[in-house]
Amino acid sequence: MEIQPYENAPAWKRAAYSVIFEADTPAGRMFDIVLLGVIVLSVLTVMLESVPSINAHYGPVLRAVEWGFTALFTAEYLARLLVVRRPLNYAFSLLGIIDFLSIVPTLATLMLPGSRYLVTIRTLRLLRVFRVFKLGQFVGEGEFIVTALKASRFKILVFLTAVVTLVVVMGTLMYVVEGGRNGFTSIPQSIYWAIVTLTTVGYGDISPTTVLGRTLASILMILGYAIIAVPTGIVSAQMAGARPATPTTASAFKQVICHVCQATDHRPDAEFCWRCGEKL
Repeated sequence: MEIQPYENAPAWKRAAYSVIFEADTPAGRMFDIVLLGVIVLSVLTVMLESVPSINAHYGPVLRAVEWGFTALFTAEYLARLLVVRRPLNYAFSLLGIIDFLSIVPTLATLMLPGSRYLVTIRTLRLLRVFRVFKLGQFVGEGEFIVTALKASRFKILVFLTAVVTLVVVMGTLMYVVEGGRNGFTSIPQSIYWAIVTLTTVGYGDISPTTVLGRTLASILMILGYAIIAVPTGIVSAQMAGARPATPTTASAFKQVICHVCQATDHRPDAEFCWRCGEKL
């Protein structure tokens, strides 16, 4: 059965869609700003609850407030599903999945008490700030970086393979040289030490004591400084060689979300979605 076109939907549904999904209207902009504020408050509530002294005095109150936030986000998520033409498209879109995950942790506390602290995933919903405050040009720059990373993925893969090989070899050598008496109780434990040393973290929980072991450790430390620059150079070279797309400004796009495929960044004179062709 063919789905009814969105323009034939009831007036209340079109009005609700405009408020919930579009940031160009005063009501839509205010809705998004209030939503961002509520997200911040909900995350702060969970953070405060994790502080023992605050939890001892205000734990029940904070948990009740968090349940209130969860009820609010659940109602908002259901409203989004209700007003879009194709709910599954929204539900399985990136923002839809994030919206759903933001309400799951609190509900999961009914079976897993500690899971409520995972509601900090709601901070991902703050990505809407780019649309609300018309910061589309930053999204374009982010896409340029992602494109450079994708173009460099094979070089980075080769680099990571070489690093893994190096830490396995050095970890095994340190296991043979130092042995369990100095903390190198197994090859995996020695590989852990090699990774910590190569990345110049240096926790100090395991350290060589023999002359040969310290020599190998010194070589690995020096290699660490040289290796750190490699992935940066790979990506930088790719970015320098690529020509970024024409910079976009906030006024160059309509802040309208397609009610079918949830696409954004439409041209000011666009009447149809650039992705699926539906009428905006």
